[in-house]
Amino acid sequence: MVDQELTWTGAFARWDRRLFDAVARRHWPGADRVLPRLGRAANHGVLWGGAAAALAVFGSAGTRKAALRGVASLALASSTINTVGKWSVRRPRPLLEGVPAVRQLAVQPQTTSFPSGHSASAFAFAAGVALTSPGWGAVLAPVAASVAFSRVYTGVHYPSDVAAGAALGVGAAFVVRRLARDVREARAVPGDERRAVGVPALPDGAGLTVVVNTGSGTASAVPGVVRARLPKAEVIECQGPELLPALAEAASRATVLGVCGGDGTINAAATAALRADVPLAVFPGGTLNHFALDLGLIGPEGTCEALEHGEAVRIGVGRFSPGPDGEPGYFLNNFSIGAYPELLRHRLRWGPRIGGGPAALLAAWKVLRAERPVRLSLAGRSRSVWLLFAGNGTYHGTGPAPGRRDGLGEGLLDLRLVHGGGRPGPRLLAAALAGPLSRSPVHAATRLRSLRIGSVPPGTPLAYDGEYAKAPRDLVLDALPDGLTVYRPL
Repeated sequence: MVDQELTWTGAFARWDRRLFDAVARRHWPGADRVLPRLGRAANHGVLWGGAAAALAVFGSAGTRKAALRGVASLALASSTINTVGKWSVRRPRPLLEGVPAVRQLAVQPQTTSFPSGHSASAFAFAAGVALTSPGWGAVLAPVAASVAFSRVYTGVHYPSDVAAGAALGVGAAFVVRRLARDVREARAVPGDERRAVGVPALPDGAGLTVVVNTGSGTASAVPGVVRARLPKAEVIECQGPELLPALAEAASRATVLGVCGGDGTINAAATAALRADVPLAVFPGGTLNHFALDLGLIGPEGTCEALEHGEAVRIGVGRFSPGPDGEPGYFLNNFSIGAYPELLRHRLRWGPRIGGGPAALLAAWKVLRAERPVRLSLAGRSRSVWLLFAGNGTYHGTGPAPGRRDGLGEGLLDLRLVHGGGRPGPRLLAAALAGPLSRSPVHAATRLRSLRIGSVPPGTPLAYDGEYAKAPRDLVLDALPDGLTVYRPL
């Protein structure tokens, strides 16, 4: 048995060396200039840290979450290799015979060869991003593969070192996703919103109409749960242009309006419920579900339980007047003017033609290079801003990842400004890393009930709960305390 294992190990080592020599002998046009530089750029995770910062500053909330997952996956993979991987095998680095001098690194690594730390970091970051944002993962995958290949190309790793590092990196990304799922469930802690009195209990679902956005990320399983728990509820499945008319029609005749979808879909349902003055039942069905998590809802079972027992709370709602259709518009999460709506505008324009990931990258590049601060008036004072952000309630936490709210009953706007001047990238990054209510030369934050915004340049976009529209010249932001009744277990 021992002899067989030694024979197999020797054969594998010979195969590994032959593949290494084949890469060394082959001429790769243009690679001598690109691959060594790409490998150096990835030293100490610098390349991936820069990519994460760009995604965090110029991406959507989902992109920022993907960047955070990528960094966490990289950190786990790197720490595992440096504490266990490198010192458990102690494989020597390849001999550089046959590797052209132009490819070789000026300073050769001193650590052991197995596994490749560069490959682990590259695939951990790319896979961590891809598990949350497949479009961005598709953009990063070729870069990660090129970094990994560069380690064989420059003669510092055997192919098996790279393969093992890549596998370890992907595994780290899946571990982080599982841990994040556990943290996500722990995050969904109900706040101290005021209990709503007099809401109807619907033990069999009679009087409930649930509109399901079948195009949302995780909505497919919800209709079956609703029909099993609340058999007399009406369930309407639709998507695209059918969604808004279905919500308005359902709100006009239902005792309770139910909705299944992501934050944008829930925003549309909340608008319909507010205008029809009916309670809202939220069944999380999106990819991120920021509002549902902040409300304390993880899946459809909790909402069904609340409907069966008539348990609901009153939450605050943000309002901007006038809205896109001339009527007041509402936001459950946040509202913004400046860099983020511009990014969203470009991404929506190019996405159908080149795909979501490349469109977001192109949009970020354009915002960095071409956009100018928006000059407008705030409460009668002229200001130049890269970004105006108003949250429905106070967001907590620092860093580029989206924060969370302790509750939705506060009835205040969390206002943050990134002042104009300088370049947008450094200023937006500094603001992202600042505390939620801190002040600096580039960033200011406060809480208030209302704000008048005037002199908005024509064509300026605004965003609310991930939706995009053109801003009017003058508008008012205000908070509606206890504005909406939403079912939630108490």
